[in-house]
Amino acid sequence: MSGTMCYLCLRPVNVIPPRTLAERIVIATALILAVLYSGDYFFLRVRMSHPKPSVPFESITAPRILAIPEKNAKTEYQIDALNPEQTVTCIHSLFPHFGYSPCWYVKPRINRPVPMMIVSFSTVLRRE
Repeated sequence: MSGTMCYLCLRPVNVIPPRTLAERIVIATALILAVLYSGDYFFLRVRMSHPKPSVPFESITAPRILAIPEKNAKTEYQIDALNPEQTVTCIHSLFPHFGYSPCWYVKPRINRPVPMMIVSFSTVLRRE
């Protein structure tokens, strides 16, 4: 057997108890996330002081498409007549800052249709 044994607690001295290990993992993860977020914020502030077109903020415009369910379990897609285009401002960073979502998160989701729900009048009356 290698290593020194603790004869009072009957375990090797170099083994970390599971609770201590879990606490260390949680603290290390929180520190890593804090360092990443603050570094991302600092890098964003540097890019804001030397702005270029679409860096660090970008406005994305896309048609607003409605997904309207039909009776046959089919879906009809239409462009919204009241608001045909939607413009979303995003920020080029890893995390959200200043109330804007990151562009890597917004770009794949902007072209998703808005799901519409048809509610019959009798369903509304039953709830009240």
